[in-house]
Amino acid sequence: MNWWKDLKGKVRRNEPLSRHTTFKIGGPAEFFIEPKDIADLKLLLDLAKRYKIPLSVIGAGSNILVNDRGLKGIVVSLCAPPFKVADFKGAYCEVGAGVLLSQLLRCCQKKGLSGLEFLAGIPGTVAGALTMNAGAQGKNISDVILYVKVIDKKGAIKILDRKEAQFGYRSSGLTRYIIISALTQLTRRSSEAITKKIKRYLAYRKLTQDYTCPSAGCIFKNPPGYSAGQLIDSCGLKGRKIGGAGISRKHANFILNTGGAKARDVLKLMNLARKEVKKTCRINLAPEIKIW
Repeated sequence: MNWWKDLKGKVRRNEPLSRHTTFKIGGPAEFFIEPKDIADLKLLLDLAKRYKIPLSVIGAGSNILVNDRGLKGIVVSLCAPPFKVADFKGAYCEVGAGVLLSQLLRCCQKKGLSGLEFLAGIPGTVAGALTMNAGAQGKNISDVILYVKVIDKKGAIKILDRKEAQFGYRSSGLTRYIIISALTQLTRRSSEAITKKIKRYLAYRKLTQDYTCPSAGCIFKNPPGYSAGQLIDSCGLKGRKIGGAGISRKHANFILNTGGAKARDVLKLMNLARKEVKKTCRINLAPEIKIW
């Protein structure tokens, strides 16, 4: 039974998710589907509901650790052109879920619109950034959001304001929906000033973070008043390796795929870090990454 035969977008069977995550880790998705447009997405949601097929959404895969066995059901990628549009009107921008943060920043830079420079260097999509309320140095993407357009699992489109989106520290209430787009309110500044701010954020990331091997960025959230990386470092875990995964010697909140790492290697290192920080510092670390 080819339940997907009426879909207009791309459908791939047993697609390795290691190709779609920055960790370069993960088994295959039973179905990897790129809907052609919103109508195609609605049809996909209807089919998933009708045939009781589990469904997950992936963006740039920069904040995900995928199980070595892969995923049953559907993994949706909103990378078709209708989901990658940035529509600017004055200081406002309606930006699609599939737009890469780097692309959005380049557009804002050219148009002299400021407010998102802190996202420089984050390898994610708009939808991924909204879902985890991505941020840096005290700033969050929710600071510039007026509303988020979403579709629920029944295919109904909704407009959620900032309060309804339930933004928190590296979290939101958007996980129950599929994000379609968001409206941002930015500030007029010169392109030169924006370029300087972007370069400053990129320089800070290069100085403090480890880009030598594939990773998912920061593994744990910072506990209130603490740095997760400093806590892990204080336990002497920098450089600790299990299989092909290792805790960065530069930033202890980074776990690196040093070559052939499996999800189980990363999970063992995460468990070790949580155990040691709990024992030594009496602080519980909560994952920032999503574990599939």
